[in-house]
Amino acid sequence: MTNKPDQLVQSNEHHTRSIRSFVLRQGHMTAAQQRAIDTQWVQYGIDYHKNIVDLNTIFNRNAPKILEIGFGMGVASAAIAQNLPAYDFLAIDVHGPGVGNLLKLIQEQNIQNIKVMRHDAVEVVNHMLSNNSLHGIHIFFPDPWHKKRHHKRRLIQIPFIEQLLPKLQKNGYIHLATDWQEYAEQMLEVLASFSELQNTATDFAPTPAYRPETKFEARGKRLGHNVWDLVFVKK
Repeated sequence: MTNKPDQLVQSNEHHTRSIRSFVLRQGHMTAAQQRAIDTQWVQYGIDYHKNIVDLNTIFNRNAPKILEIGFGMGVASAAIAQNLPAYDFLAIDVHGPGVGNLLKLIQEQNIQNIKVMRHDAVEVVNHMLSNNSLHGIHIFFPDPWHKKRHHKRRLIQIPFIEQLLPKLQKNGYIHLATDWQEYAEQMLEVLASFSELQNTATDFAPTPAYRPETKFEARGKRLGHNVWDLVFVKK
């Protein structure tokens, strides 16, 4: 059931053995999605470059910033941004149809607190985000790589969290979600290994009200699958 967001564009094959936030997949770009990219990117898109950016300048206001890694088709991202209008969202994915669809939703729903990037989120984190710049980090339903021999490809591992934590402000949070129990247990173990993070629950957290149920999640629940949310706060 897992929604496997095509999280972000690998442009340099020399990085294939390093941490990556995405899986390259093919997808059909509709005319409407391409049109949204062509017409809305100049206003809502951010191009990748190896320079630190001022997120308050990009969003033209001083507000808490949330990084979302791997937004799939962007439906949940658009809903969360509307649920939390006082927050700004930097949404990153490499999947072209998903990028186009989120831009289409932004235009149709006149959402002003989302900016979109189409790039590897690991590189964005390392080269474009300043320390203590994020209030929150959302990673929902990353690829579980369910075969044991592929577990090393999973995004949620200690090295990646080590890269994320400096970008997170004190009292900022990391919110993860997965529908794969073994991956959920790994996520819990990884986050719990950091002394600077505090779990908001005994183990797994209730789904926060701002995160809507995705169509993949609803379909999985009908099939008897569970979903696990984790919310940790930086001390």
